[in-house]
Amino acid sequence: MRTAPFTGLDKPSWYPPPQTFGIVWTGLYAGLGWAAGEVRASAGQGRRRSFDRAYRLNLALNAAWTPVFFRARRPWLAAAESAALTISTVDLARRAARVRPATAVALVPYAAWTAFATALTVSIARRN
Repeated sequence: MRTAPFTGLDKPSWYPPPQTFGIVWTGLYAGLGWAAGEVRASAGQGRRRSFDRAYRLNLALNAAWTPVFFRARRPWLAAAESAALTISTVDLARRAARVRPATAVALVPYAAWTAFATALTVSIARRN
């Protein structure tokens, strides 16, 4: 079911101020890029290939949420996509930990934020 444009959606009281998203995503992308670079520089060929596949999948899932939620206006589908992104992010941290455990710590905020985004998307879908 298609929903109203974003401004017309009923959002939960715990929905962050709009400027939060740009600030948070900037930091998360910086951490993600740094962690990926560290893993790629430290991993053997097999683990690097495995990490690269997981990394590309993660970036594709990350990029897919916006058009599904905003353009297609499919909040339940976006919630499922966000849950897949969260699982992918946890898997990415797990793969990073196999190569450089300290680097995986940099991915924890990304995993936490995607879990929060999933809960937020589910809440919006339920309300609309």
